[in-house]
Order: sequence, then C-alpha cells, then structure tokens
Amino acid sequence: MSFDTLQEKIRAMKNPTVAGLDARLDYVPSHITQKYIEEYGQTRKAAAEAIYAFNCGLMDALSDIVPAVKPQAAYYENLGWEGMEMLERTIRYAKKKGFFVIADIKRGDIGSTAAAYSEGWLGKTKVGDELLPGFDADCVTLNGYMGSDAIKPFLKDAEAEDKCVFALVRTSNPSAIELQDMVAGDRVVYKVMAELVDRWGKTTSVGQYGYNRVGAVTGATYPSDLRQLRKMLPHTFFLVPGYGAQGGTAEDVHYAFDRYGRGAIVNSSRGIMCAWKKTGHDGVDYAAAARDAALEMREAIRAVTPIL
Repeated sequence: MSFDTLQEKIRAMKNPTVAGLDARLDYVPSHITQKYIEEYGQTRKAAAEAIYAFNCGLMDALSDIVPAVKPQAAYYENLGWEGMEMLERTIRYAKKKGFFVIADIKRGDIGSTAAAYSEGWLGKTKVGDELLPGFDADCVTLNGYMGSDAIKPFLKDAEAEDKCVFALVRTSNPSAIELQDMVAGDRVVYKVMAELVDRWGKTTSVGQYGYNRVGAVTGATYPSDLRQLRKMLPHTFFLVPGYGAQGGTAEDVHYAFDRYGRGAIVNSSRGIMCAWKKTGHDGVDYAAAARDAALEMREAIRAVTPIL
C-alpha cells in the first residue's frame, strides 16, 4: 500500500490527519479499566484488554472522518507479550475499519537486524513452504541515523509489498537541536538526513501523485525548517508530529503541504485520545470527545490548507 492510497483516503475525507493510538493505561477511562481488572485482576492482560477496548472505541468513532491511525509500539511493548499480541489485534481491527496503518516503531539497526525487523513489520517470514506476514502494517517509521544499512531492507520489502516508510528527519522534541542542528561541513545535520531520504526515495517507484516510497518525519514545532524541507523534498511525503499537545498549530503545519494541500499527514495523539479528560464526564463520552477533537483539528487545518 503506497502513499497513493493514503493520499486518496485523505482526499476522500478532506482530512490530512492521523490519530495516534499511544494509550497508556491512565489515558483509558476508569470504567473500562475497572471492567477488565475485575475479570483478569491487576495484570498485564487486564491492561492490554482495557487498552484494546479503548482503541476499538476510538477507531469506531473516527473511521469515517480520519484516514489513518498510528499505533506507537512502545505503548504495547511495555505490557510484554500481552501488549504485543494486542498490538497485532489493534492493527487487524484498524484495517477492518478501513484505516491506513502507520506503525510507529522508529527502528534503525544494522543490515541483518533491519531485515528481520522489516520482515516482521512490512514483509513476510518464511516458515517451511509458507511466507507469513507479521504485524502487516501499511507503513512504518524508521530511524536512519545509522545510515543506509538501517533503511535498505525496509525499502526492499516496501517495494515488494507495495508499502512505504517514514524516516526521521526533523523531529518535534525539544532536544532534537542537540544533534539535528549541529553543523556538518556546510550543512546542518537534519538537512544531511533530508538529502539521504531524497537519495533513498529515488531508488523506489513513484506514485501517481508524485511521491516515492520514502517519506520524512518533519515536526510541526519547527515551522520554518518545515517550510525549507518542503522545498528540498518535493517528492517526499511528510508525517508531521507535534500538533496540539506539543505546541504545533494549523498555521505551522500548513508548510508541510504542496499547493494542492497534498503530500503530508499531521499526527495528533493525546489531543484526540485524551479529549474526554476536558469534558467532565469521567470518560463515558470518550469516543464522542475524540470525534469532536478530530473534527476540530480537521477544520483548523482545512481553514489554512485546502485539500484538493
């Protein structure tokens, strides 16, 4: 599934946003958590089932207005194998509901290890005569700061399976400047990474909207850098974190799009997941609150970025 599919979903819904599924247990309303603690005790199983129920409720509420979801692997790994099994179920449910699934894994390791990661998340693993998918995401996030060895195995599987990747370029966290703003020769480090992303992308096929299979993670909290990167990378699809809770605004993220409002998707996690905490109804209305927050975000972005 290439960026063409994602762009088509965005255009159909007139909504260039992705909802993060990054739930810690304290993001889940107490009535859901208590139900599973009563059934399974104070266990990882109870936590996993509570988060899964929360995820499904969110996806039910958002499936007709939000084109994509982004489960962050860390919030599943911290619950051991029960959490990882629940992540696989979450991805299956997301696909059933019609979402484009971006697995936020930020993997980046040497070639043989990267190949194994890629098999698990994008490709297939051979068992006897069978080739079996693992988590089967449509797209993954990657950390390319170990160089091409960490990326190329994913590009091979992305091409074979018609999928895609996002590589970290300019991240939204405050301490990103400690490395990404350092000068390397006559360039800053994040622009060196942008050039690598452009080079990797040129080894892959290009879709009908003009984007190759290697996207870039470009944070909303640095809008001037975002504007420069859009000019540098005209054939690169952007994943834009940092909206809402981290301080990014609709005016900031509009720099990520081309003149047709294409080529980017903006993430919100806590702003949607935890919207119920502002309503005063103890989370009974969490699905409706998430939907309202997603619609508000959509309208804010559309006010400054027409989606054609």
